[in-house]
Amino acid sequence: MKSHRVEKFENLVEALSALPTIGKKSAMRLAYHMVINDSFSGMKLSHAIEDAVTTLRRCSRCHNISEDELCGICSDPQRDHTKLCIVQSARDIFSIEDAGYYDGLYYIVTSVDDLDESHLRSIVKGVQEIIFAFPPGIATDTMILYIENRLEGLDILFTKIAQGVPTGVELDSIDTVSLSRAIEDRVKI
Repeated sequence: MKSHRVEKFENLVEALSALPTIGKKSAMRLAYHMVINDSFSGMKLSHAIEDAVTTLRRCSRCHNISEDELCGICSDPQRDHTKLCIVQSARDIFSIEDAGYYDGLYYIVTSVDDLDESHLRSIVKGVQEIIFAFPPGIATDTMILYIENRLEGLDILFTKIAQGVPTGVELDSIDTVSLSRAIEDRVKI
């Protein structure tokens, strides 16, 4: 019996379904749309992915996504350099920036193992307040305590975003009003 497989289409579906939040049915619909209904959007997506993968990198200061050595936030002289918001991912920075309330700098720490203490110490020179913008949880509370301990003795106010951010929810899933209020109502640790 002859196989009716379309290997390249199946490879596309498999690649799309490997992305977060995209199941096999959604991947199939997207693949069909890009290949059959609108091949121009498929080519445009392909080029955008290639361009992003080959040119984007991490900011040398805060680890945000950047096209240059320093991201647009770190290189902006209008930002408040006395405030540093520590987050777990660039997605968190995008969410906070979309909320439009915070005007300081950022620093990404994905885990305690990821923390470069000497780099962080060089970043906090001149910083008067560190705001931890982590979703509530035992692991993030542990990370906050660890970072505080490593920066002990520096004249820095440590705060964290106010509760109201649901436990276990990523910052990019929270509406901008709630996130703005959580940052505005941050509490001293």
